[in-house]
Amino acid sequence: MVLASGSIKNCIGRNNWLTITSNKKTKHSHYLKQLSSLSNRKKKGTTRLTRNSKIIKTIIAAIQEKKGNNIISLDLKKIKEAVADFFIICEAGSQPQIRAISENVEDSVKENCGENPYHHEGFQKLHWVLIDYVNVVVHVMQPEARKFYKLEEMWNDAIVGDHKE
Repeated sequence: MVLASGSIKNCIGRNNWLTITSNKKTKHSHYLKQLSSLSNRKKKGTTRLTRNSKIIKTIIAAIQEKKGNNIISLDLKKIKEAVADFFIICEAGSQPQIRAISENVEDSVKENCGENPYHHEGFQKLHWVLIDYVNVVVHVMQPEARKFYKLEEMWNDAIVGDHKE
């Protein structure tokens, strides 16, 4: 939601999770657009995912295969405002690695689970790629973007799973 003052607030339905003033708006509005797109779609059906669901395991394996770092999953099922059952977040040290991880996730999920993403964003700049499978949202980020946006802090009431090889 863009406010008259030029600030962007309350993306994806969480109160006060991020406020960006107009002087930072240009730099970060692209990333906020990625997050705000999540609020415009509905979660799939009644099937609730678990950490052991095939799609979760497939995504984690695809990230690990391309050497993604600091992989975590956030179980958001018990959070009323959550836009998905899970967020999976990882880091990549370069733009080519972000592309490789993101493409591998999409290819692996298509091959193993028969699902295409509902939406994806960030392939142009490759600082933060968001892959939306509706019930699972994957975030492949450069370390600087991850530190700035602090998704883990925003969803600190989620159950965190650490995924080391």
